[in-house]
Amino acid sequence: MDFNRKTNKRILEEKTEYQMTYLSFPMLDETNIVKTAFSTRMGGASKGCFGEANFSYTRGDIKENVDENYRIMSKIFGYKGSLDNFVTTYQTHTANVRRVTEDDRGKGVCKLRDYVDVDGLITNLKDVILVTFHADCPPVYFVDPVNKAIGLSHSGWKGTVSRIGAKTVLAMVQEFGTNPKDLLCAIGPSICADCYEVSVDVADRFIEEFGLTYSNEMLSEDQVCDCNKIYQCEQGISLEKGGRKHQILWKKSDGKFQLNLWAAIEKTLIEAGVSKENIFTTDICTKCNSDLLFSHRVMGDKRGNLAAFIALK
Repeated sequence: MDFNRKTNKRILEEKTEYQMTYLSFPMLDETNIVKTAFSTRMGGASKGCFGEANFSYTRGDIKENVDENYRIMSKIFGYKGSLDNFVTTYQTHTANVRRVTEDDRGKGVCKLRDYVDVDGLITNLKDVILVTFHADCPPVYFVDPVNKAIGLSHSGWKGTVSRIGAKTVLAMVQEFGTNPKDLLCAIGPSICADCYEVSVDVADRFIEEFGLTYSNEMLSEDQVCDCNKIYQCEQGISLEKGGRKHQILWKKSDGKFQLNLWAAIEKTLIEAGVSKENIFTTDICTKCNSDLLFSHRVMGDKRGNLAAFIALK
């Protein structure tokens, strides 16, 4: 497939197995202790506005078609179509993180979930596939190669401003003894800064939480911040000297704002102790690629859901 990418770095790799196309993070998979995937719309049993690979049971799709999509992904992960390896979030845009145990196997797919308000999952169990749902909001993947533990979080604007990324790191520290410096993290396909217009009240939440000031325009591709302060400068908001890709927020002439969730998530992870060089940020926007990925901004409620997957081998 021909994705419209933001860089030429090929942070994500496209793969097709069992006629289903998905994206993965080579930097995480190359640890040889995990497998990652992020679904596309291509290759599955769903039809119409849900087509083809919808992974949500709550959008109005036929249950048997969604089951089949999970069976295909199960085969991709090497589990021969079994549905009881999956554990899903119960997303309500919180910053709550749940440790997945043996009793949770299958919850959200072939078993009822006995929890609510969970946007992040962590585990150190092998052969459990953690699942989060997306249609513009970023997924964040976590791999602790030392303690062999993983995490996966849904980080929309509410989760991001509530620092779900940092809270997932803290949960892994508390549950598994993770050293944040050992963590490898990846931010998956989601809406990009160019496409993500937000209202003043959303911008105010980020300004208050992160102590941001903002620029009245976006930095150009080649413009760099010459201020030595990390996170804030007169020209815009940056995670480091480096220009446009690190700018979190800027105000437009109509009074609305553009928000860079990718940069904001990076900031929360770095402040939680994750090394900057261990953070791998997507180069694919869901809205810019709505022919290949579900995007709420483009399709509204008549659509399926994408899903992020990660499992310890």
